[in-house]
Amino acid sequence: MNTATTPLQWRGEQYPEATPAGIYKALADLDQPCFVVRTPEGIAAVSGGRVSVTGSPAAAPGLPLLAAVPALPPNRLGSPAFRAAHGVRHAYLAGAMAGGIASADMVIALARTGFLASYGAGGQLPESIEKALRRFAAEIPGLPYAVNLIHSPSEERLEREAVNLFLRYQVRCVEASAFMDLTPHVVRYRLSGLTRDAAGRPVAGNRVIAKVSRTETAERFMRPAPATLVSSLLDQGLITPEQADLAKYLPMADDITVEADSGGHTDRRPLVSLLPSVLRLRDLVQNEHRYPNTIRVGAAGGLGTPLAVSAAFAMGAAYVVTGSVNQSCVESGTSKEAKAMLAEAGIADCEMAPAADMFEMGVELQVLKKGTLFAMRAKRLYELYQGYSGLDAIPPAERQQLETRIFRKPLEEVWQDCVAYFERRDPEQLVRAAQNPKRRMALVFRSYLGLASRWAVTGAADRTGDYQIWCGPAMGSFNDWVTASYLKAAGNRRVADVAHHLMAGAAFHTRVAELATAGVRIPAAAADYRPAPLEPAAVGSPEAAL
Repeated sequence: MNTATTPLQWRGEQYPEATPAGIYKALADLDQPCFVVRTPEGIAAVSGGRVSVTGSPAAAPGLPLLAAVPALPPNRLGSPAFRAAHGVRHAYLAGAMAGGIASADMVIALARTGFLASYGAGGQLPESIEKALRRFAAEIPGLPYAVNLIHSPSEERLEREAVNLFLRYQVRCVEASAFMDLTPHVVRYRLSGLTRDAAGRPVAGNRVIAKVSRTETAERFMRPAPATLVSSLLDQGLITPEQADLAKYLPMADDITVEADSGGHTDRRPLVSLLPSVLRLRDLVQNEHRYPNTIRVGAAGGLGTPLAVSAAFAMGAAYVVTGSVNQSCVESGTSKEAKAMLAEAGIADCEMAPAADMFEMGVELQVLKKGTLFAMRAKRLYELYQGYSGLDAIPPAERQQLETRIFRKPLEEVWQDCVAYFERRDPEQLVRAAQNPKRRMALVFRSYLGLASRWAVTGAADRTGDYQIWCGPAMGSFNDWVTASYLKAAGNRRVADVAHHLMAGAAFHTRVAELATAGVRIPAAAADYRPAPLEPAAVGSPEAAL
């Protein structure tokens, strides 16, 4: 509120404080309106009180009011529809990190405090995913959670079996990631949950949050499932005739996460360019299809500080998604060695490297560069893959370097390890490689990429230089922000604390921005949200999350 045209005065029992500490305290009291007034000591701020028109007969003398902002609890940020649809208190999602790095512990901790989290099922065998699903059923019954469904072009079986598990355990929300096009498996998951309500309208029992970094991929998830895939699923008896009929009335996804410069799979596009384009596309598709519920568009990538989260909401994001910052938390499924490396990362300590799951396609992902040689070594493997027809074609000197510096064993032994691995995981891979030396080379090289992420998760002491740690610049900005706080130490980083402070800080900075719009400049010492240790009640409870 700007009082430039209507002189107002503030009155209250608590005298406003003109110090930076006093102004900060009033701004950080998010459950109360904040008033900025002029006092003999200078500009001051106070939470609570009353406002009246200057000169009003009923008004006792007060202090001139310069501006005011309303109460803004963190759970008011973002889309109410997102919170209602997912049954959470906050428009916030802790995104999946593959290999169980976004662990069951992380999902459970956030579910109990009113936040949504996605379990990192990508790259895991069905038995590992099933173990996590059993934990969710036993430990957070009735509370919301999501599970990652990652596109696996090189291992289609894993995608298929993951969907089988999701349907068997009645997982009601998946976070679909790394999809370049729709597959029968993600379509099957979406349509298997379709029913009609009492009025005959379609109801999606299975929710999909699609993580995308391109408008063309976003559009595929914004539109109904392709008729050809629907017909094929119906012919196979995987969906019912009613579900096939209802498919044309609903989009493939309820929520679209716009993924900018993030850790892992990313196109490193700036959020300020990508988000508006996807929002505009959403409006066009919505106008065309007239869906009963508008698709919600969220933001991810680079969100490591409250100011960044506030900016995402200001740009129109329905919800925000964090990733890299959660990886350094206590509940993360990675090793304490990797967490310590992440806690020291700066915003420039990231680099692109070949992705194990899409190695042959040349797809890259963003990883931590500081303290590890993984990115350099992975790039060299891809150069060799491009340059030679098979392992036997690699020059002897180059092969020796591979065996001594990267694999630390003869390549034939590495191949035998691959055979043992894929006989258990996906035998079709061995069939495809039997008569294709190039394919065989890809499997051998991919084994290093896969093991490198595993070494980081387990904290293999003799492989620190080969750790593959997915990381984006948000990690560095988070570390800068928490430098002088209790969250500086990795051992103090609990995922619910991080979520709470990012959202509370975003509300704080939103109020600072509103005051700036009204012409009030807050002193720099009072305008930066600082995380302080929380009381147990501050991050919520299982009952509050319901």
